[in-house]
Amino acid sequence: MRLWPVAIAAIAVFVFACDRKVAGGAADGPAIYAEVCARCHGSAGVPPRDLAARLGVRDLSDAEFQTGLSDAELRSRIRNGSPAKAMPAFQGALTEEQIAAVARFIRTLAR
Repeated sequence: MRLWPVAIAAIAVFVFACDRKVAGGAADGPAIYAEVCARCHGSAGVPPRDLAARLGVRDLSDAEFQTGLSDAELRSRIRNGSPAKAMPAFQGALTEEQIAAVARFIRTLAR
């Protein structure tokens, strides 16, 4: 598996998120998601097939994903990135309030 696409995606998302205040600094879950998450996970939480296949991008609307992580684990995943490091950490780019807001929004994507 080639890791360079993962690295490029992670760097691009991180740089974009750190370049300016995400969602104008507001704790607006839908706005934050649209700005930094949707490009990989899709606007409804369903990633494009090629990203899911190549990089392992998760379907956030999937029942297994929704029930497999507690709210605290979901916030931790956003804050610290994915265990395989395919998704970058957003600690420092997002405030704790923004992390909580995007986590709450992700819960609304459940099928």
